[in-house]
Amino acid sequence: MSEGDPMEARRPPTMADIAAHVGVSRQLVSLVLRDAPGASEETRRRVRDAAKELGFSPHVGARSLRRARSKDLGVVFAPAHSTEPEIVEAIYPAAADRGYDVILSAQTSTHSTDQAVDELLGHRCAALIVIGSNLDHSGLRSLAERSLVPVVDVGQGKRNQYYDIVRSSGDRGIEELVGHLAELGHRGITYVDPSAMPPGALRRRGYERAMKRLGLPTDILSMPGDYAAGNYFEEAGSSAAHQLLRRRKLPTAVVAPNDDTAVGLLHTLVRNGVRVPEDVSVAGFDDAPIARLTSVDLTSVRQDPGLMGVSAVEAAVRRVEQTGVRPRETVVDTSLVIRSSTAAPRRRKT
Repeated sequence: MSEGDPMEARRPPTMADIAAHVGVSRQLVSLVLRDAPGASEETRRRVRDAAKELGFSPHVGARSLRRARSKDLGVVFAPAHSTEPEIVEAIYPAAADRGYDVILSAQTSTHSTDQAVDELLGHRCAALIVIGSNLDHSGLRSLAERSLVPVVDVGQGKRNQYYDIVRSSGDRGIEELVGHLAELGHRGITYVDPSAMPPGALRRRGYERAMKRLGLPTDILSMPGDYAAGNYFEEAGSSAAHQLLRRRKLPTAVVAPNDDTAVGLLHTLVRNGVRVPEDVSVAGFDDAPIARLTSVDLTSVRQDPGLMGVSAVEAAVRRVEQTGVRPRETVVDTSLVIRSSTAAPRRRKT
């Protein structure tokens, strides 16, 4: 390549470039960048300053291949689901605190969990953290058996011998929410069930248990769909609202096990002249960012995404570093967050 060729200017800097810039050997530069012994503090400072000045970035893949044991945690998540990015955000610092890096692979409507896992296994990840997967127990068991590395499922399930579970106490959270609505005076409480949502069955049981304890009739609207689709939850809520609007009489309160579903329902009701909470109280689950918007102000059950992310990393690292330990189940407590979308029911004219 001739001198001054613009392609040359775009070539990434190498350790040889740093060595030439500082006037030391490439081997010494390698020692510094690996934090290995054998270089003075002054040399380390000069090498690091030169690396920063030249814009040098280490080849992460090559570094990983040189390790005796992988220090990468593979994470599968669905970007379309509002709480999963918050869990991922917590995973990064938790992994760094334990000396691990994070590699992400997305599950979408065109990219399955299996495809995402295969990508991560190709990077020789030490463990897999799967967030919000639509795989059932047999699918997760198969994934764990073929992966040959520890697998942590974040979202649902019970303790088993194949993979770790990290989940929120979703049933108890929904039960507490229904109890709160009943204390406000609600007796007609409808539950919108996005049936394709993996933790949905557990949360629905909390609703059924609460209604039975209160002596109230259950009213469940089951909304099927594609869990991986980005608009599934909002459309489930909107469709449920249209079903309710066709009834002769609206319930006084509606509960959804997902904030996006609750917001889809709320917006559709409001667009059709229903006042929230004056005519119908609406509540969700997750305490996702959308629930906290002042324009929404949704009563919700909070599952702590930070604690779920930290718990997932702890479960993965425990299995990586303590060979032979059995998988376990970690249940993160929920808490009720009361906002203006719920209130005591108003007496209706007959």
